[in-house]
Amino acid sequence: MSIAYVALGSNLGNREENLRTALALMEKASIRIRRVSSFYRTEPYGVTDQPEFLNAAAEVEWQDTPEALLKTLLGIENAMGRKRKRHWGERNIDLDLLLFDQEVRQTDFLHLPHPDMQNRSFVLEPLAEIAPDVLHPVFHKTLQALWEALQARNKI
Repeated sequence: MSIAYVALGSNLGNREENLRTALALMEKASIRIRRVSSFYRTEPYGVTDQPEFLNAAAEVEWQDTPEALLKTLLGIENAMGRKRKRHWGERNIDLDLLLFDQEVRQTDFLHLPHPDMQNRSFVLEPLAEIAPDVLHPVFHKTLQALWEALQARNKI
């Protein structure tokens, strides 16, 4: 059984309901939810002319490969009607695979760990809440340390 971390986000429709529906669909798809962070209201990242997001992170158990987990997450997004209109644009649901055990891999389909998570408050804050002592497999720092470093950079 592998431990993975998934970021959840929504900024269209009933955002809280969208996150809860995604979590329920994850469980239904044999993704065992171990912990879920609080839900955080966050400003859009990258493309700022859109509604604010509701974000969270989940620690999950998975019995298959990281590729199979990512395909399952994309299937849940599709089942919930996600439309990809523009990069970093509005979405009713976004499910990102952030970490999978301590694996590091880069393929056309999958990047582990998520390549920009260390620069995203909406990812690190909920992750640090549920898994502060987990080490990032590339930076060899805890998620809490990465969150604190990002907060310090953002104050400058």
